[in-house]
Amino acid sequence: MTNIFNNWYRKYFSDPEGVILAILLVVGFAIVIFMGNMLAPVLASVVLAYLLEGLVHMLEVRKVSRMLAVLLVFIPFLAFLIFLMLGLLPLLVGQVKELIQELPGMISKGQQLLLQLPERYPAFVSATQVKEFISSMSSIVGTLGHNALSISLASISGLFSLLVYLILVPVLIFFFLKDKAIILKWLPGYMPRERTLATRIWVEMDQQIGNYVRGKFTEILIVGVATYIVFVIMGLNFATLLGALVGLSVIIPYIGAIAVTFPVALIAFFQWGWGSDFIYLMVAYGIIQAVDGNLLVPWLFSEAVNLHPVAIITAILVFGGIWGFWGVFFAIPLATLVKAIMSSWPRNEISWESG
Repeated sequence: MTNIFNNWYRKYFSDPEGVILAILLVVGFAIVIFMGNMLAPVLASVVLAYLLEGLVHMLEVRKVSRMLAVLLVFIPFLAFLIFLMLGLLPLLVGQVKELIQELPGMISKGQQLLLQLPERYPAFVSATQVKEFISSMSSIVGTLGHNALSISLASISGLFSLLVYLILVPVLIFFFLKDKAIILKWLPGYMPRERTLATRIWVEMDQQIGNYVRGKFTEILIVGVATYIVFVIMGLNFATLLGALVGLSVIIPYIGAIAVTFPVALIAFFQWGWGSDFIYLMVAYGIIQAVDGNLLVPWLFSEAVNLHPVAIITAILVFGGIWGFWGVFFAIPLATLVKAIMSSWPRNEISWESG
């Protein structure tokens, strides 16, 4: 057993650069895991700076100075952020409150429909089963209401932190963009010299992660706005809230689209019932999902490394469990990073029979 372990260690960790890469990965993961909450504004700012760097680079290619390019990109971004905070967010909060007020009526209507099932389909559903299901759903709704109240109270207590973040994040984004060259020169001074392997992997992943971040935000905007327009045209209630949910659902591949379909279908059903309006809306919603999966995603992420759906879902579960929202958001590039590291890791071909 010892001999097998020694051979495995010599094969994968005899190269100093492999050891250095392993140390850098462990340190990086440890910082994010144990200091992620404290560094949340910094991490969010890095992501958003990645999003804006592509636009800054486009202006620099056209002979615009770095400082002017940063201002031309940052000022519209700041205006968009203010619009989200003062325009869109209050509207979403208002629709959530309105949905909560209408929820008891929806539940009552749903119970009436369920109680009709034993009469229509006695061979498949019994009255006892329906009553047990209604009882369990009532318990779940009560739990959700309690959790919503707890979240509300926690949100009130964390309002000061939110205001601090709203000030810190734009400031950090500006300096990340403005002083990018200085930061990139400063960081290597604290890293080992034997980092050729780590540098090569970072260079390979840098552009891909940047493209992924910009592509994902573009996908969220296109899908969210398109869904909102379709829902408004068709007269669906809570169109803004549902459009935002559908847009954000693209963050989680496969799972997000399935999860957000339920609230869309339920609200449409309680508004129109099993009518033609419900069918037309679900067909339009299905077209949006099909266009997103078959046209938009291949166009935005054409340069992404192909990953098997099982690998993507596993990455979402693992990294989401570790880092929450940001782990889910970066699940695909992180999985690609793991794949790149495994492919590039130095190996010494040795004989397993040797002592």
